[in-house]
Amino acid sequence: MKLWLQALSPSHTAHEAEVLLRALGVSPGAELLDVPCGGGRLSLELAARGHHMTGVDWSHEFLAHARAADAAHDVTWERRDMRDLPWPARFDGAFCLGNSFGYLDDEGNEAFLQAVAAALKPGARFVLETPMVLENMLGWIQERAWWQVGEMCLLVVNRYDPVRGRLDIEYTHISNGEVDTRCGSHRAYTYRQLLALIEGAGFTVQTAEPWTRQAHNVSFIATRV
Repeated sequence: MKLWLQALSPSHTAHEAEVLLRALGVSPGAELLDVPCGGGRLSLELAARGHHMTGVDWSHEFLAHARAADAAHDVTWERRDMRDLPWPARFDGAFCLGNSFGYLDDEGNEAFLQAVAAALKPGARFVLETPMVLENMLGWIQERAWWQVGEMCLLVVNRYDPVRGRLDIEYTHISNGEVDTRCGSHRAYTYRQLLALIEGAGFTVQTAEPWTRQAHNVSFIATRV
């Protein structure tokens, strides 16, 4: 967890927040949903800019970090499954950024998008960013990759299963002589499949930028019908 929390600089987060707010098109003081929120870096940045934030995540560890860092902004932190968003038509905008979408099965991913749509006011926007667009992923994926943040190292081993349409990932964290290995699995959709999934949940969709084969992440701006 420490590696993820230290991977991005405050200046990166500030720039990301500016880009996100332009994509959401919200007014000052908007009520926004960050799902999943992880350690809360974007929720805290947006709260500091005057927005009313709700952050949802399943990880006790990430939420504990977020709450400890939230000394002044009074963000609402909720430990929930990302499909469990019990706030009908409440939010002015929502977002799911980074590497957070696609861990569930097809039914679960669909249920998540439907839950976000139900939690948004009509006409509100949802920004979904993902590296798991198949046409792009197959261009940048490496079988093995090393990352280092300070004294911490991360070895990532990727295995793509075309039958299941999933990227299975083994993460090995090395820090202070300790080794921790965990596994994850992402559903990799084609661009067309992902577009249909978002629209089927009750959104109209545009991309933040024109699609290119070289993009590492693809962002969709989806408007709640």
